[in-house]
Amino acid sequence: MKVKFFITVSFWIIQTMVIIAQKPRARDLGVPFSGTPGIYNAITDVEGVEVGHSTIILGKGDNIVGKGPVRTGVTAIFPRGKNKKFSPVHANWYSLNGNGEMTGTTWVTESGFLETPIMITNTNSVGIVRDAVLKWYVDTNWYGNEDWWYTYPLVGETYDGFLNDIYGFHVKEKNVIEAIDNASGGKVAEGNVGGGTGMLTLGFKGGIGTSSRKITIDSTTYTIGVLVQSNFGAKKNLTIAGVPVGKELKDTLNLELKGPPSNRKNRKEGDGSIIVIVATDAPLLPHQLKRIAHRVPIGIGSLGGKGANGSGDIFLAFSTANEQAFSRSKTTQVYTLPNDMITPLFEGTIQAVEEAIVNAMIAAETMEGINGNKAYSLPHDLLKKVLRKYNRLEN
Repeated sequence: MKVKFFITVSFWIIQTMVIIAQKPRARDLGVPFSGTPGIYNAITDVEGVEVGHSTIILGKGDNIVGKGPVRTGVTAIFPRGKNKKFSPVHANWYSLNGNGEMTGTTWVTESGFLETPIMITNTNSVGIVRDAVLKWYVDTNWYGNEDWWYTYPLVGETYDGFLNDIYGFHVKEKNVIEAIDNASGGKVAEGNVGGGTGMLTLGFKGGIGTSSRKITIDSTTYTIGVLVQSNFGAKKNLTIAGVPVGKELKDTLNLELKGPPSNRKNRKEGDGSIIVIVATDAPLLPHQLKRIAHRVPIGIGSLGGKGANGSGDIFLAFSTANEQAFSRSKTTQVYTLPNDMITPLFEGTIQAVEEAIVNAMIAAETMEGINGNKAYSLPHDLLKKVLRKYNRLEN
């Protein structure tokens, strides 16, 4: 009895510690959203999808190029999990505003397949992340017994130079491998993690966010999952659940820029970027996945995103269905939903994008970076107060 009691109490303590350690998400605060999420309300609700992060936070004070402070990282997404190795998925992409980069997309559109994991980092680290992934393919025999292969790693980016010593090139090969090694299913860390560590959103601290939706079509339930690296928008445009939160919180501290005057002059309100990855297990072909990617801006726009000139708004959608579709040497068969039936997937995408961005903001914590620049988190209590004022708070 004593042993059993000890085990029970210990398990209760561990559970309690886990609950305490978990960051609140938008729904926990009572932010209302449409649609039904999956069990994790994350991109990993799509079976097989894995996500991993490598987060680099070092130093404080004046920026010394090459030494820091450092506020950056890498995020990895595996459509079928890293142990599946080479297993292409149907995919396609779309850019609302092209002031950004996502490598490998030309071949994705041309071939209709995504053959690689998806990596997300800061603007100046795209090259080293791409090269590190290529080396990882060789080291892990990603392409199996193929004697001859070529590939174009898919790497997206957003700019974290407000908080990070971005010209110090602090992302290294080891960080890429760490993100890959950390990739797993289940719950996904959000906010100041991975590639989203130093990012801003709609005037407040941003970063990584995720969400999902369950969609029933012709008696079959499918999942749409979204992950964002959110770093876009102006505070004045921030709208949550239809409420003008940015205007209501116009006097709330959000960003403090203390760097050289030239930095303050060159940075324009609304500059930034957002990378959005949409995963689904619904059987969609590349042209249909392009249509899914086209719906992403609607979710961004509902929160106040305007596709500003200084923003790289780049989106990719993939489907894990039709696992045997890819072949270099034989004819394969695929199946797909008809276009007339996929509108619910459009709606689920829009809903999940909106919630993923808000989750990124809710999870993000106030961060001080280079030269004392500071990005404040969206204040939870004030957000709830504003939503309550407009009768939009659910609890």
